[in-house]
Amino acid sequence: MDRAWVVAAACEAVADTQEPLSRQSLADLTRRANQVLTRPMSRSTVWRILHEDAIKPWQYEHWIFPRDPHFAVKAGPILDLYAGIWEGKPLGSKDYVLSSDEKTSIQARDHSDNETPPKPRRRRRIDPEYKRQGAVQYLAAWDVLRGMIFGRCEAKTGIDPFGRLVDQILEIEPYKGAERIFLIVDNGSSHRGKASIRRMKKKDKRIILLHTPVHASWLNQVEIYFSIIQRKVLTPNNFPNLDAVRLRLRLYEELSNAQPKPFRWKFTRQKLESWLYRIKPHFPEKTSPSQSTS
Repeated sequence: MDRAWVVAAACEAVADTQEPLSRQSLADLTRRANQVLTRPMSRSTVWRILHEDAIKPWQYEHWIFPRDPHFAVKAGPILDLYAGIWEGKPLGSKDYVLSSDEKTSIQARDHSDNETPPKPRRRRRIDPEYKRQGAVQYLAAWDVLRGMIFGRCEAKTGIDPFGRLVDQILEIEPYKGAERIFLIVDNGSSHRGKASIRRMKKKDKRIILLHTPVHASWLNQVEIYFSIIQRKVLTPNNFPNLDAVRLRLRLYEELSNAQPKPFRWKFTRQKLESWLYRIKPHFPEKTSPSQSTS
């Protein structure tokens, strides 16, 4: 009975407690338990009950449900390309799939005056104060099937900087001799809408531009690469100037391309259909698996 009350209290909407809280802490639940239950209950007992229970109502994560009514129609072909398929047929030996985006406002923060190196039983120390040395935009394209990255730094994002990234790719092999280049982008202003499709086609008729659904940048594999450089290249952010940022990004590209390795992408079109079916009750009028194409 006591166990059931603790779990029910933890799952209770905080507003129903009539206390000015947004989340209940372990101390809050222990206090309430000792006010309601007939025998005292320790903090460790409350913790053990909640730890063993399947529902963890105090945990949360931010999540955006699909906003695009044609989510499956747009996402399906991208997932097919990740599997090496286009319009039901395997990609040719001269077909390439590139996932592209911009990582914006990478700052150079100079902490060098106050940094101390690591010592036995003491971590490297970086003072929270720093000198701002400007910011740079990093534009990159990830070759999905070959596991290679191609990037450039620009002073700002926009149509022209993105066009220069595409030109850079078109000038090198194997893309110079490609038959088709599938370019996957999100809906950022540098490559948004049908105008961007026409612009890319005018630049090179071999380019087939595909947009991820709105609020679905997680379908764009280059975001995985961006998360890697954020952890391994840009953190902690301690650069004396922007040239040091540019150099570090370029050197990591060379290191990554020396042993190219595609990401193990597991979210397939079939899993997309299953996922959309599960979340359908949230908004049946917007996202339905029946809207997808095979």
